[in-house]
Amino acid sequence: MNILMVLTSHDRLGDTGEKTGFWLEEFAAPYYAFLDAGVNVTIASPAGGQPPLDPKSDAPDAQTEFTKRFKNDAEAQERLAHTEKLADVKAEDFASVFYPGGHGPLWDLAVDKNSIELIENFVQQDKPVAFVCHSPAALKNVKIDGEYLVKGKTVTGFSNTEEEGVQLTDVVPFLLEDVLKANGGHYQKGADWESYVVEDGLLITGQNPASSEDTAKHLLAKLQD
Repeated sequence: MNILMVLTSHDRLGDTGEKTGFWLEEFAAPYYAFLDAGVNVTIASPAGGQPPLDPKSDAPDAQTEFTKRFKNDAEAQERLAHTEKLADVKAEDFASVFYPGGHGPLWDLAVDKNSIELIENFVQQDKPVAFVCHSPAALKNVKIDGEYLVKGKTVTGFSNTEEEGVQLTDVVPFLLEDVLKANGGHYQKGADWESYVVEDGLLITGQNPASSEDTAKHLLAKLQD
């Protein structure tokens, strides 16, 4: 089985002068969940090559068993350094796609035409799609038959209260919770910073970094149905 993972290429946190990118735990936990299940993983990003890592996700207090495993895994680091270009990957080559978060996707994947088309193709091919934390931003402009994909569906993602907690409410280009609701999604959330995953048809979404492993496990279970 082949699963595609799509990471952001965006590295600037608005006008703050600080860096952003993908969140390490949200990549590492699903990556190893898939690998340990015997799945072949391909990694892609809009620009290809090394995607930017959010430096805050590399801080000592953000480390988990999966991030530590990644830091001791030269092969995984090499694969991450050479991601494929998003424009070069096709939905028909994979069973599913998983989008890790970090703040980066709010800027690039939310509007990236290749990403939007890719997600639409997966859904049209009746394949599940999974997103965690900020990566449901990639759903912002995804439509099926003229309607937003999230319309009428139960979804989650990084909440407004969590965004307030990291003091970036006035920095991000949009609040993910608000956009999911505006596009017709039935937004739900669990407690801040606790794992929370919802599944509605082909769409699987996780709320925050703590949800990354569970979101991947939901996807694996869906693929084994």
